[in-house]
Amino acid sequence: MAKAPADTIKYNIYAEISIDGVVEKPDVVGAIFGQSEGLLGEDLELRELQKTGRIGRIEVDIKTKVGKSVGTVIVPSSLDMVETSIIAAAVETVDRVGPCNAKIKVNEIEDARSSKRKHIIDRAKELLKKLVEEEIPESDQLTDEVKKSVQLSEITNYQGLPSGPGIDVAESVILVEGRADVLTLLKCGIKNVVAVGGTNIQKQIIDLSKEKTTIAFLDGDRGGEIILKELTQVADVDFVARAPRGKEVEELGKKEIIMALRRKAPLSQVRGYESKKGQPQKTEEKVGEDDKKLLELLKEVKGNLTARLYDKNLELITEIEIKDLVDSLKDVQPYCIVFDGIVTQRLVDAAADSKVGYIVGVNKSAISNTRKVNILTEKE
Repeated sequence: MAKAPADTIKYNIYAEISIDGVVEKPDVVGAIFGQSEGLLGEDLELRELQKTGRIGRIEVDIKTKVGKSVGTVIVPSSLDMVETSIIAAAVETVDRVGPCNAKIKVNEIEDARSSKRKHIIDRAKELLKKLVEEEIPESDQLTDEVKKSVQLSEITNYQGLPSGPGIDVAESVILVEGRADVLTLLKCGIKNVVAVGGTNIQKQIIDLSKEKTTIAFLDGDRGGEIILKELTQVADVDFVARAPRGKEVEELGKKEIIMALRRKAPLSQVRGYESKKGQPQKTEEKVGEDDKKLLELLKEVKGNLTARLYDKNLELITEIEIKDLVDSLKDVQPYCIVFDGIVTQRLVDAAADSKVGYIVGVNKSAISNTRKVNILTEKE
């Protein structure tokens, strides 16, 4: 007898059989074929269907006890649902096996494909459990690992000193103590940072402080005080930011770093120090009264991938990568944002929530609600 290929089986007919006598498996199979012959017409003749592989090999399991036989019958089918149901009903009409009375009852017709799907699901669960037991990192851990790798790749050097990329093109520079501090700021998206490398201030730091707005961002301990004294004696420091008392910069989280930089003080206002540059501080004038000045600031960021954040006096707070700008505003809360990009509604909404007064960009998309944020663009 031909056997239907396993991959073509669509349904399995499961039935129970009871016989008043002792019979063998071939007797049951013969009875099913013999008593169904001519019953369903040529198209559903069991012998022909089996020859063409549309009905598989009929499986019979018989056990004999006290002169009676009971067992199960399985009929595989590659016919459609309706035809398979007709075959199942025909199998139930068998009432004799050899000389013995018999009764066949179909219990169910199983969708073989559903059975395969269940096997796939069960096996997938086993494999997943094994993966979990092997302690594969969660998605957020994977993200942190990737970010850490990128940040490590971004650390570079400025004339031999650990720094973030782009110090040469930055308008301002943040001076920190060591390499670990540089890495900490890079994690926050702050890239205009360079390490002074201890109390022996290098010539390249001295020269750099004369060219750019310089912010000394130091530990909140005795060591930070010593480095600040050394810096102010040889370099031109404009602003001073400190970690909270007793903490080091490398120990701070993103919010603490942003807040410390936001609270930076002019060197002239730090007790015991005097600015070498001697530049007078700007009065608290409204930024909106000088659009020309804002557009000049926009020219300075052309081609940069960072946005510059200013306070009401147009003093630079920090620089943030444009891709991190929206997420960083709630921590920095600047008064003015200047960047080489397009002002979007999403940016306006984030700026309004962070009490930003002005956004200066190259152009703007369709803004349905400015939410009282002043928008100035080069195109206008």
